[in-house]
Parts: sequence; C-alpha cells; structure tokens
Amino acid sequence: MTTTRTLGRSGIEVSALGLGCWAIGGPWTFLGSPGGWSTVDDDESVRALRRAHELGVTFFDTAANYGAGHSERVLGRAFAKNRKGVVLATKFGYRVDEAQREVFEYSASDYDDAARLAARVRSELTASLRRLGTDYLDVYQLHVGDLSPDRALHLVDVMGDLVREGTIRTWGWSTDNTDGIQALATADGFSVAQHGLSVLGYEDPAMLTLLDKFDLAGVNRSPLAMGALTGKFTPSTTFADDDQRRRASWHPAFASGHPTREWLEKLDAVRDVLTSNGRTLAQGALAWIWGRSPRTVPIPGFKSVAQVEDNCGALAKGPLTPQQMDEITAIVAAGSPHPGT
Repeated sequence: MTTTRTLGRSGIEVSALGLGCWAIGGPWTFLGSPGGWSTVDDDESVRALRRAHELGVTFFDTAANYGAGHSERVLGRAFAKNRKGVVLATKFGYRVDEAQREVFEYSASDYDDAARLAARVRSELTASLRRLGTDYLDVYQLHVGDLSPDRALHLVDVMGDLVREGTIRTWGWSTDNTDGIQALATADGFSVAQHGLSVLGYEDPAMLTLLDKFDLAGVNRSPLAMGALTGKFTPSTTFADDDQRRRASWHPAFASGHPTREWLEKLDAVRDVLTSNGRTLAQGALAWIWGRSPRTVPIPGFKSVAQVEDNCGALAKGPLTPQQMDEITAIVAAGSPHPGT
C-alpha cells in the first residue's frame, strides 16, 4: 500500500498512520473527573514523537483538552525545529484552565450567538497556536461530539474565514454523529471526520459511506481500543485511579474498571488472522483499518518509544487482504475462531 493518504478535499498529504496525543497530556480533570491516562514522562513523549517522525509518521493529532493544554505544549516542543515537516491537528470546544489543569463545557446556547461564537473560536485558536509554538494549524476540529448538527452549522462562517485567512488549512469534527457530518460535509474548508473505528466493532459503517460520498478523510479514534487490542490485558487488569480506562465504560472494551472478558475472547478468536505475516496484534488491528477504506488514517495513542515503534511497524506490512478481512468478519459473526463449526 502507499504509506500516505490525502485528507479529503483539502489535498493535504499525511502519513497513512498518525499518532493520537491524548495520553501524553498527563493527568487533568474534566467536569470534576480524571480525564487523562495517569502520569507521563514528557522527555519520553518527545522522544517518542520524534521517533515516529523518523519512522515515517507526519500526522499528529491532539486537543486543547488533553492535559488542559499540556499535550499541545509537548507536541510543540517536539517539532519546534521541524514545523514544516509535520501536519498538526488539534481540537476546540471547551474552556481550558491551564493553571488548574481543568476543562469545562460551554453552554450549548453559546453556539447560538454568532459573534460570541466566532470570538470564542478565535480565542481558543490563539491559545492552541501559542502552546504549539506555530502561527498556523493544518487541521482544526470541533471536539464536542454530541453537539446538535443545527448548532454545529453555526461554525461554518468563522471556520471558513479562518481557512481563507490562512490560520488553518482545513477543519473537521470529532464525532460519531453521521447526521452531523452530513450537515457540515459541503462547508467551505471542511474535509475531516474524526470517528471511532476498530476491528471489533467500534464503528458505524454509514460513516465510511459518507467519507466516499463527500470526499472526506476519516481520522480514526481508538484504533487499538485504548490498548485493549494489543494483547497486554486480561480480565483482571486494573488501572490507576487517574487513568481514563478505569471509568471508560462508554467503550465496549471496558466495564467496571477492567477490560471485558467478552472483548478479550473476541480478540483471541481473531488473533491468528491479525498476527499473520509476522504482525503484532497492534499492527494487525491497524492493518484491518486500512483494509476497511483507503480514506482511513488511524491515530493510536502512545506513552513510550517502544509503543510508537510497534505501531509504526504496521506501515511496512500494509492492510490486511480482502480474504483476511472476510475471514475476520466471519469469525466475529460466528462468535468462534472456526466459522461454521
């Protein structure tokens, strides 16, 4: 496969694999609850980011939320001397208190006053640019996934202005709401839908159909199911109290602070296919995503150089074959490692 992809109508070329920078934000608080992935080593994060770039990754996705701005600062530090060599994406839509490392929601009604909304978006963008150490963004994404499509449409004017001004190159929305993506799909400068996608069913096939219909890129959240597709967990695995996975029951891989037995059994069932051709489990999960659509750009998270090196190893092996994709579909549907038995 080609090791690059194009971000929809924007024409921006990126590596087929990106990195998601949520975990390197460290501890922070979202609406009174831990929002991070426990402690991090910023020096290791910088080494990992630079190692990914050495191995061919050019696309890095973060958000103002992550670490209440800390992830953006680490990402900016890593590429301060190589800004033109990377494609930086971040997200907006929440109030960030950097000093207290807290993040708060806006009122949904804030989206109903055009002037106030435009001022707020510009203010957030200025703060993100400062933390990232750059004067422009490649991709700027709405981070409020459950915002109504009607309210999201109120962003069209200000985002179009930012594209025309050159402060951002393109924009998108991090959401699994297909109605919302369809509502914004033809807006000026819109080219990215960031959505959940992984081998064991964290997806909506209708989203991939929309990408084709409107020439959009799909940036894929949770491609390794927050680590649950790497093979390193058991049903008794526990997480630190400030690790997001301790309370991530919204994700089908986790319940009551542990990986679910059902998820792990499904992973065992498809293990042989995913690890074909010398792949690790993580590499196989990424290969499955590339096999789903040529518009996909998975962004696995990381906290170490070793994790980055494992994920980047998937690039050389490419997507699963159509036959392997069909085999996984049959295994998952049958609930057995031996379809038809």
